[in-house]
Amino acid sequence: MIVGLFNDSFPPIMDGVAIAVKNYAYYINKKYGKAYVITPSFPGYKDKEEYEVIRYFSIPVILRPPYRFGVPFLDIKVVKKIESIPFDIIHVHSPFSSGILGLYIARKKKIPIVASFHTKYYDDFKEATKSDFLAKIGVKIIVEFYHRVDEVWTVNSATAKTLKEYGFKKDIKIVPNGTDFFPLENLGDYKNKINRIHNLSEEDTVILFVGQMVRQKNVELLLRSLSILKEDNVNFKAIFVGTGKDEDYFKRLAEELKIKDKVIFTGKIFDRELLKAYYARANLLAFPSLYDTSALVIKEASAMGCPSLLIKGSTVAEGEGVIDGFNGFLSENDHITYARKMKEILSQKEFLKKVGENARKTLYKHWEEIVDEVVGNYRELIEKYKKEY
Repeated sequence: MIVGLFNDSFPPIMDGVAIAVKNYAYYINKKYGKAYVITPSFPGYKDKEEYEVIRYFSIPVILRPPYRFGVPFLDIKVVKKIESIPFDIIHVHSPFSSGILGLYIARKKKIPIVASFHTKYYDDFKEATKSDFLAKIGVKIIVEFYHRVDEVWTVNSATAKTLKEYGFKKDIKIVPNGTDFFPLENLGDYKNKINRIHNLSEEDTVILFVGQMVRQKNVELLLRSLSILKEDNVNFKAIFVGTGKDEDYFKRLAEELKIKDKVIFTGKIFDRELLKAYYARANLLAFPSLYDTSALVIKEASAMGCPSLLIKGSTVAEGEGVIDGFNGFLSENDHITYARKMKEILSQKEFLKKVGENARKTLYKHWEEIVDEVVGNYRELIEKYKKEY
């Protein structure tokens, strides 16, 4: 089987969709045939994957560094190369430049195309344009794209609901995300590694955030919650892993809130073993995002037995199946309640550990298992397409 995976982000951009595409490509290439990743160029970066990554011309997205805006049809040589590959199926993970290119290739070669819906595009458009009218127009264009493909997938039922609310009328297949982490029984070495890096004691409570440093992730709520914990004399260190356009704002806010001594900003971490160590050391993953449709970080944390504190009613909380006090924790969307919830659960170390164990049993799923399911879906669609066309 030869699969074309098209997406607008890929390493060195390490968002959730890029990680999903990376794992799709790795396991397809390892077990089922050949995978190609088609994505915008990134100046100065050299791909080192076991499969071929084909990059086309791009320019910077000024308002969302480090993202790139691809312009594939100006890159005629690359487009001709992609046209020459005997794909069996195309899977696009974005409705923008890579999705449009993938749709063009699929229709030209008369092969099926799957499109995954990952993102709350209305929120992105509203943030960029500050206009509800323009955001709705943007969403309408996105929905028209999804109506043109052969099959649409989302990562959970809550995300499918979002797409339906946008106006999508066809059926949606649920295909969840996974993690490349394997659960480990002995986490001592990982924990000691983080203690050494940040001069922590074994008794220090660690609150972890992993994700892009952008306002849509509700990071400001978390910082304001941490200031309350400090006022209440809670012993903690909060570690923020990731980077983004609002990182400097959050660092200034931490200073204004007088919690600079309690907060560590690590920047981006590419080393997966090091990231695994941060999850292993954390007592709690604080992830108050209302923006995410599915959070890989929750599955990554669950693999290490680290429970998550999410916002009640958020797409990610509903979609991941987090039950308050069983396999994770839920809070209302305000910094005072969030702080109280953190203080309450962090004071119950054995209960916290038990909830983390339940998270590992109920939320964890490895990417290899996911891709086995994905390839089965591909085969069904290819056969169906052959019969119909």
